[in-house]
This record gives sequence, structure tokens and C-alpha cells, in this order.
Amino acid sequence: MIVSLKVLSLLLNYPTQALLDDLPALKQAVSTDKLLTAKAQKFFGNLCDDLAKQDIYDAQERYVFLFDRTRSHSLHLFEHVHGESRDRGQALVDLRDMYLKNGFAVDTTELPDFIPLFLEYLAHQSFPEAQEMLGQTAHIFEALRVRLKKKGSIYSNAFAAVSEISKAEPSQELLSDILAVPEDDPNDLEAMDRIWQEEAVKFGGNAGEGSCGPDRLRMQMRAADRRPPEVTTQNMQGEN
Repeated sequence: MIVSLKVLSLLLNYPTQALLDDLPALKQAVSTDKLLTAKAQKFFGNLCDDLAKQDIYDAQERYVFLFDRTRSHSLHLFEHVHGESRDRGQALVDLRDMYLKNGFAVDTTELPDFIPLFLEYLAHQSFPEAQEMLGQTAHIFEALRVRLKKKGSIYSNAFAAVSEISKAEPSQELLSDILAVPEDDPNDLEAMDRIWQEEAVKFGGNAGEGSCGPDRLRMQMRAADRRPPEVTTQNMQGEN
């Protein structure tokens, strides 16, 4: 198992008291992970230390405000490249089938592209395979890092750690595509209501035949087509 990816999957889940209780052990696990650079270990350590200082209810409220009230910080991969398009349904089917093909049983109500679930899957793959998949999604993880860093969120450390693990350079074009989409306002309750009222993506239906694997998923990960005529990308400072 790739310990660092397993720990990341836990840290990016909704905070529970059990998670907070386990933080010392998680921090210890990554501190001895020889796959991690000192820089990556610092990202992990600072995130663990921040969570450890939180009251459970404050930690949960912060998590919901960051990740559940806007699409801009969504922890669903395909939200950032497919949005509301029908292609997202097929991409989810393909990702789920890849999990099953590789013996990863998905026993959860979360969609397959939920980032903690995706990271847990990668934690059980070989390191080269995990790096390959992280490289395919590098533009999505970097967009989340940039946006969370802009908000001053310690959770940007999680995505900075992913970058350190993958060693992948995100496509600047694809990254610009994502960052060009205006960010949602988490205080806009009407907009949040519209998100919840939309029809949920369903598996099947338009799911076509064909191969499922890294090549097809690579095309799906790159399927950002919402780029406006003029795009600017902000330079961000390093993580905490």
C-alpha cells in the first residue's frame, strides 16, 4: 500500500472524531514514508497539526463550507472537466469499471470520482501506476490547490502533497481552462439550492461499449471545454 495516498484519502474525507483521534498516528505514518520528500512530509504534518487544533464541529463546518457549498472546490474530479455535461456520466461509469477490473470494491454512496475514493484506489496500486494516474489528473489537483491557497485554506497542503508525490507538471492549457471558470460564492444560498435541485448523474443509460482504462480516462480527464476567449492564471505562493 502507498501509505501517503491512503493518509491523504482519509484527510480529505469529512472530519470525524475518529479521524481527529487518529491524527498522531497518521502524522507518524507519513513521517516514516520513504516515498515522500521532506517538503511533502511538511505539507502533511502542517495539515494534521491544523486539524488536531480544531473542535470537531468547527472542523466539520469548515469542511462543508469549503467543499460542499460550491462547485469551485468540489472534491469530484469530473466536476472540473465535464461539469453538467452528459459526458460525465460515461466518465463515471468508466472509472467505476476500472476500479472493479482491478479488484477495488466500491462499497460507498459516493460517486467514483470522489477524490478521497480515487486516492484510496491509487493507494492499492503500484507506485508507477499511481503516479501515472495522478499525472493525468494533475491539472485538476493543481486547480484545487491554487483555489484553496487563494482562500487561505490549509487544505491546499493536501493538493500540494499530491503534486510532490506525482512529480507531474500539469498542462498549463488545461489548468487555465479550469481556473478561467468563475468561482462560486459559498454564501450564495440560491445558487447552492440550484446545485442540490439538479438531477443526479446516473450510471448506465448512455454508457457505451469499449475499453476502459488509462487511455480512455486520460481523454476524459482532459475534456475541459468551458474556456472563455480570454484566460488568465494567477501565480500563487507556496503552501504552509
